[in-house]
Amino acid sequence: MSPDSPPRSVLDLTAMKAAGRKIVMLTCYDATFARLIAPLVDVLLVGDSVNQVVAGHETTLSATLDQLIYHARAVRRGAPDALLLVDLPFLSYQVSVEEAIRNAGRVLQETGAQGVKLEGGRPMLDTVRALVERGIPVMAHIGLTPQSVHALGGYRVQGRERGAPERMREDARELEDAGAFGLLLELVPAPLAASISQTLRIPTVGFGAGPGCDGQVLVLYDMLGLNETFSPKFLKRFAVLTGAVREAARAYAEEVRAGKYPGVEHSFD
Repeated sequence: MSPDSPPRSVLDLTAMKAAGRKIVMLTCYDATFARLIAPLVDVLLVGDSVNQVVAGHETTLSATLDQLIYHARAVRRGAPDALLLVDLPFLSYQVSVEEAIRNAGRVLQETGAQGVKLEGGRPMLDTVRALVERGIPVMAHIGLTPQSVHALGGYRVQGRERGAPERMREDARELEDAGAFGLLLELVPAPLAASISQTLRIPTVGFGAGPGCDGQVLVLYDMLGLNETFSPKFLKRFAVLTGAVREAARAYAEEVRAGKYPGVEHSFD
């Protein structure tokens, strides 16, 4: 892998960490956005956050495997060469190792993704190991795990309770030993996330976990400022597109009602 070339496999992400090159990840759910952003980032993630930002649900819990596969196939059509990861949704991998293998294999088979992401620490070790042994690359995910939001008491920073930092460090080490190629750290105190990142050979990607991770991920709709009701401390809006969308819709409606659109130049003889 040359210093400036985009990653083409999950192994390239480890090489990026070794070279001190930050990993840029964004969520993506459709072909149009995939075409726009794929040349600019290192990894596209079809997250189960699609269930919230696109489908309008309160949590990710009702996301389905078919839903994630549908969106991942759309993203792959828009970005045929991108490094693509797909979330395994709730109950697609927790019931049994056998079911996790079947469902993760289906994701790779039907979408062309290069890997899957699943949530959880020590309870998921056997699952991670089984998937990796069968040739299915796995990114692990600890800290705030949205599929466990009710058990965690809501969306809040993890790793602050007595004993929690060391448990998180142990989870990270054991997930690496189980074969995970990377680790997503969500809503983790920055010093803890940095110390975990420094002790692992595999790369970490932070989501509200400070600058010490090997890469960063944001939800595309949040990064573009399309979600006005979501404004956590960790989020930086790199654009605020709600006003532009509303203004375009207002102008369109005004011209249609006034008979200005479509004009002669938009019409066929």
